[in-house]
Amino acid sequence: MRFIPVLTALSIMALLYLFVMERDALIAFASGGEVPVVAADPEDDAAATRRPVRVVVQHSERAPVETAVVLRGRTEAARRVEVRAETAGLVVSEPLRRGADIAAGDALCELSSGTRAAALAEARARLAEAEINLNAADRLSEGGFASQSRLAAAQAAQQAAQAAVDAAVEEMARLVMHAPFDGILETDTAELGTLLQPGALCATLIKLDPIRLVGFVSEAQVDRLETGAMAGGRLASGREVTGRVDFVARAADASTRTFRVEVVVDNPDNAIREGQSAEMMIRAATQEGHLLPGSALTLNDDGALGIRAVDEDDRVIFKPVTVLRDTADGMWLDGLPETVNAIVVGQEFVREGVQVHVTWRGDAPEGRE
Repeated sequence: MRFIPVLTALSIMALLYLFVMERDALIAFASGGEVPVVAADPEDDAAATRRPVRVVVQHSERAPVETAVVLRGRTEAARRVEVRAETAGLVVSEPLRRGADIAAGDALCELSSGTRAAALAEARARLAEAEINLNAADRLSEGGFASQSRLAAAQAAQQAAQAAVDAAVEEMARLVMHAPFDGILETDTAELGTLLQPGALCATLIKLDPIRLVGFVSEAQVDRLETGAMAGGRLASGREVTGRVDFVARAADASTRTFRVEVVVDNPDNAIREGQSAEMMIRAATQEGHLLPGSALTLNDDGALGIRAVDEDDRVIFKPVTVLRDTADGMWLDGLPETVNAIVVGQEFVREGVQVHVTWRGDAPEGRE
């Protein structure tokens, strides 16, 4: 009697196996039909009957693209000088206030002459005496009444007196300090009555027209810049300016390993001040690339950035790329061959090696209509 439950359980298991694992054969047997033959590889059989995925493909050819190097920098005056005293003396001129427009040659500071005028008069008197002695010695030498050594001594005395006059005149000229170029006073000139010693500051003068945009470029990008290249800048105030590259350093900064770049910008109204922050965009050497929609970019299984394209047999291939520039018309990409048929719609629904049905966006390449 104990065998009956065991047989019952085995019968139920057999029925469950037939119903679950051999359902199609069981139904065919019950209906009196033939047992279906299962394909050796169901996935291959399904793939053979599946219709190709439709994708939109754009034909692209390599074209020149103008790229730019973007830097952060600041404005600097084209010229800056600290006018300092070359001699000692009291300031006798009224001070000029900072911000004043100065023309080249304008007097900035004037010192009292003191005894310098008397020293100049004395030097001129000694020169006159030396010239008289030289003329007398020269006439005596011609008549044979004076030696050559006496004539030479008289010539030396005359030249020494002339040198003393020149020194006195130069000392008098140092009493007035002049502007070396057109510019703007950055500081007040020395106050009236101030005692200036040699090297003391009279005033600081800057020239803002033209003005320079100064930035620093990395080692990887410095070879892309050339002197004379067009450049633009956007100041922190929002003002946009244009100019040309005037200088690219040949030696890197020892601490940052970057190279100094200077852009010259016209500033006729002196509206741009020194020290303003600026974003610089410098036109770099022309490169070649493909202009494709940004939506065409995708990642492969390894996480590499690229695009999916189709080959001559309309099978999907993956091409890694490098982004050169992002524009309103699309992305300029490098790393692709001269021509490429890029999938621009549907690339996320296909994998490499799969055959697709191609619909062309724009003109199809020759022989692929």
